[in-house]
Amino acid sequence: MTRAMFVTGSLAHGGAERHSITLMNRLAERRHECHAVYIKSGTQQLDRLRLRDGATAVCLDAARYLDLSALARFARHLTRVQPSVVVAANPYALMYASLAMRLARRRVPLLVTFHSTRLLGLKEHLQMAAYRPLFWAADCAVFVCENQRQYWRQRGVFSRRNEVIYNGVDTNEFSEAHDPGAGGRMRAALGLRDADYVIGIAAVLRPEKNHLQLVDAIALLRARGIPARALIIGDGPMRAAVEARARARKVENDVVITGFQRDVRPHVAACDVMTLCSFTEAFSLAALEAMALGKPVVHAEVGGAAEMISPGHNGYLFPVGDTGAFVGALTALADRMDSRRMGGNARRVVE
Repeated sequence: MTRAMFVTGSLAHGGAERHSITLMNRLAERRHECHAVYIKSGTQQLDRLRLRDGATAVCLDAARYLDLSALARFARHLTRVQPSVVVAANPYALMYASLAMRLARRRVPLLVTFHSTRLLGLKEHLQMAAYRPLFWAADCAVFVCENQRQYWRQRGVFSRRNEVIYNGVDTNEFSEAHDPGAGGRMRAALGLRDADYVIGIAAVLRPEKNHLQLVDAIALLRARGIPARALIIGDGPMRAAVEARARARKVENDVVITGFQRDVRPHVAACDVMTLCSFTEAFSLAALEAMALGKPVVHAEVGGAAEMISPGHNGYLFPVGDTGAFVGALTALADRMDSRRMGGNARRVVE
């Protein structure tokens, strides 16, 4: 039996957190003992944890980026649990895990799963300068696609051992067969007509997810006579800006924002096509979940998108920020026969 300790920045909405929770749950099903440690207090996904008796889920309640009191609590917890392996999700969690192990004077294998591909600002570049030595000292770094591993290796981010393990999703949980009528019921509940061409995006409304481009695309598609409507599944700091852009483009009635959803499956099922317009991705869980639900994906060509999507087979790729190419790909999928054919292919790719 493995006694694994998983460390995340929080248990708020996010792909890395969802990925860690799924790994813990699956290991617990196989009778391994898993302990969750999360640094800050976001707990929207806490109730998804299904751990065995004796396992723990501990929040360090860090009040700042590097909280010495939180670090001391982590070191004490490490001493009590005595894990056989520590798995950190992303560099911030790696920093806390590395420092807590030194403080506790414990040496156990340390793995880091890395879910990012691009540094967006000066702050992140400076942070990575501090994180690099922590990667070098870790026993293993797990990258989520080959493109990402190559990108970071060229920038001096690697560990003693480096592996690519593609992100995956539970194909039983994410399946059209799970609830065949869910999409139709959700369309009706949201006021979406059968004739509407519903283009979905499931992502926190943050600047790097580039929801504004989808709003612009909806306006251009409707100008072509295509009855396109956007279903934005999520919420976040960019919501007001997205709503303002929709008003400016006179498509405010054609852009639906659902807010955070604990279960995105009925909303994804309501869409004809799913998309990601992001400036940065690694190997998107949201895209994989959509594909598993039988939806073709139109994805900005970032990270490992080309390792996931074969254009014309299970979706389309477009150059980052190129709204014309984005609209062209969405136009091609407005034909429901084509979108359903590609959606079936998408499901098979995920399987």
